[in-house]
Amino acid sequence: MVPFDVWRELAAKTPSKIVLVVVDGLGGLPDASGRTELEAAHTPNLDALAARSSLGATVGVAAGISPGSGPGHLALFGYDPIRYVVGRGALSALGVGFDLGPDDVALRMNFATLDEAGNVIDRRAGRIPTETNRRLVEKLRTIRLPSAQVFVETEREYRAVLVLRGEGLSDRVTDTDPQRTGVPPLPVRPETPEAQRTADLLNQFVAKARELLRGEHPANGVLLRGAAKRPHLPTFGELYRLTPAAIAVYPMYRGLARLVGMEVLQTGESMADEVQTLRQHWDRFDFFFVHFKPADSAGEDGDFARKARVLEEIDRLVPEVLALRPDVFALGGDHATPSTYRSHSWHPVPFLLHSPWVLPEGTPGFSERAAVRGVLGRFPAIEIMGLLLAHAQKLTRYGA
Repeated sequence: MVPFDVWRELAAKTPSKIVLVVVDGLGGLPDASGRTELEAAHTPNLDALAARSSLGATVGVAAGISPGSGPGHLALFGYDPIRYVVGRGALSALGVGFDLGPDDVALRMNFATLDEAGNVIDRRAGRIPTETNRRLVEKLRTIRLPSAQVFVETEREYRAVLVLRGEGLSDRVTDTDPQRTGVPPLPVRPETPEAQRTADLLNQFVAKARELLRGEHPANGVLLRGAAKRPHLPTFGELYRLTPAAIAVYPMYRGLARLVGMEVLQTGESMADEVQTLRQHWDRFDFFFVHFKPADSAGEDGDFARKARVLEEIDRLVPEVLALRPDVFALGGDHATPSTYRSHSWHPVPFLLHSPWVLPEGTPGFSERAAVRGVLGRFPAIEIMGLLLAHAQKLTRYGA
């Protein structure tokens, strides 16, 4: 990767504007029809734009590694996801606007459905509505633990945030989420001797939560994962001389944006609302990260048709973004979430880059197969920021 000092030296402040649209879980695999979700979807705008753009396929971390959302996005922003490891808990806490202290330990918490034997039968509790989440969070806020403060915050739907505050806490603890159904939640275990007390506190919290939620359905248990403290990263504006903004509905992605120093804009619930927010704030920023979540959710649910419909909705929004006349428009994803796989996967993700300076493909069509054959080829996602800055004419020449 290019050292950050090089970006600091080459980056130049200019009036040109960049829009990076991240379609969470964009990439897919063929179903029985032999087509991926992108190939099955009717996407005339993206297909036509592809002919006037350069295409490629990005690898989030490394060949064969399925990225989580954190590392997947950090790579898109130019941060080495192997060097800068950010726990899910910290991102979730920052995403809901929690003032995470340097010694706090934050965890992502899922409400889940457990059977009478205590086995997990739904890791997402039927995707309960956010209103139900808030009611259950109020119950969990009554939990008290020895020598540590407990904070519980609603994130969205079945997701919540747990934060422990106290002296000597460690984030070197394991998850309780078994990542599959038909088995009980795992106990929290310390990864180092110093983490034993934190593990004990978390196991106490889980037991108390189970008791409080016993009469609830479908959310009668909790799963914890991604214990983390707040990391310190160089900021986006410092590295690239940009004035960046983020538009995202889901809190975790707002947390990622805050972590790297983007201003997070308030927006509505729909993807159309996000485009409206982009339009309203167009004059204030020169870099926009716009995050669309629903394709990933459909992929995780194994719903091929729904993911294709989401991609069609995004396609209908693309002309509205282009009407703002960004100097550089890019569309890609943080990882693939094939509906047939029902999870994040390691497959390369389609990437489209449009500017006056591209070598155009000349052939309509935006899909996984078209991307792999594209002008940009297969390349690490961490290189995207260099391409965006260069096409926006925001980089000076390197060397004599």
